[in-house]
Amino acid sequence: MSDVAVIGAGYVGLTTAACLAHLGHRVTCADIDRERVAALSKGEIPILEDGLQALVTEGLSSRRLTFVVGAENAAGIAEFVFLCVPTPQAEDGSANLSFVEDVAREIAPVLRPGAVVINKSTMPVGSTRLVQRILAEAGAAIEEVGVASNPEFLREGSSVRDFLSPNRVVIGCDDPAVAVRVSELYRSLNAPMLVTDPASAEMIKYASNAFLATKISFMNAIANLCETVDADVREVALGMGYDQRIGFEFLHPGPGYGGSCFPKDTAALLYAARRSGYDFSLLEGVVEVNFRQHERMVEKVRNLAGGTLHGVSIALWGLTFKANTDDLRDSPALVIARRLIEEGAKVQAYDPAAGERAATLVPGLEVVPDPYVACEGAHVLAVLTEWDEFRWLDFDRVLATLGRPAVLDARNLLDPVALRRRGFTYEGVGR
Repeated sequence: MSDVAVIGAGYVGLTTAACLAHLGHRVTCADIDRERVAALSKGEIPILEDGLQALVTEGLSSRRLTFVVGAENAAGIAEFVFLCVPTPQAEDGSANLSFVEDVAREIAPVLRPGAVVINKSTMPVGSTRLVQRILAEAGAAIEEVGVASNPEFLREGSSVRDFLSPNRVVIGCDDPAVAVRVSELYRSLNAPMLVTDPASAEMIKYASNAFLATKISFMNAIANLCETVDADVREVALGMGYDQRIGFEFLHPGPGYGGSCFPKDTAALLYAARRSGYDFSLLEGVVEVNFRQHERMVEKVRNLAGGTLHGVSIALWGLTFKANTDDLRDSPALVIARRLIEEGAKVQAYDPAAGERAATLVPGLEVVPDPYVACEGAHVLAVLTEWDEFRWLDFDRVLATLGRPAVLDARNLLDPVALRRRGFTYEGVGR
């Protein structure tokens, strides 16, 4: 059992803290938001994440998990300090490390001898050495404090499962003894342990996300091509997925990738490539395909509406960037909603988890509490997030509610045969 501090109580930080407490460590999770800390201390979690509520409750009950305000109040008693603070995208595409730098300066004077500071947030190559330098400048006895990179590979909606049953644990550190100590935190997990240098560990995270974004854009491009040659992308993906070199993951076409990772990390990797003088045209193409996919969905809605969106009522089902999360960051659904409104459409939307917050992010978006209400008088229904509940709605009622029986299934979630039999005009992606 180790004493661990986790700085930041967002998606990554809260999952890391709760899971490490579940593994038996004593964890103090710090955040600057007093209201969030107060709520978490009562077991009220601010995000939708399968299994996380149970782990937080367990951690509080066992007293292995506590929440405090201020990084210094957690770091001073810890053997290991995980930095799980935001690294948002700057205007030039680079990762903004100001939060990391601020926390490093804050904790430096209170770190105990032998403590290890661990970069858990996604940070560009060179960040481990940056943190080392800032700690030294801010008063830490750097010869007695270790610094390592331990990137997270957590998918929203399944982050608890990803943490406790990982494909691999990556540790980047120049000091083998420190790397061994960090690996001991994960001893009870049955997962491959990759110990490498800091730069390689940092690049592993970016390369992984860029590759997954590439698979998504590739399948979206294949789906668009399938539409022109009368092929079915579902059958194509099935035939591809059986090839073990390819696999079935991330072969589902849709409105484009989004969320807190892929857009930000592809931009940061492109920034790094430009800084190093490398022309990463392949990844530039991935980003361009993703942008075009948003526009292609708008075009599909426009065509289903009769060629114009001005004065047309559109119903949207789903606003989060994917199902089983309440995260709206860089959601393609919001991008599409904005574009529809810009072209003069009246947009009514329903989302099971994040509707009210979405209304504050898209001017002119009307959010309703019921999927059928969203369809009232609409000329097109667009399904933009793959919430499973949408499969089982009463489509006879939907048909009676819509002003025009047209459906864009941007996630290929619904049964086109059943819908067409009812009288819908159905449009999928690559079908």
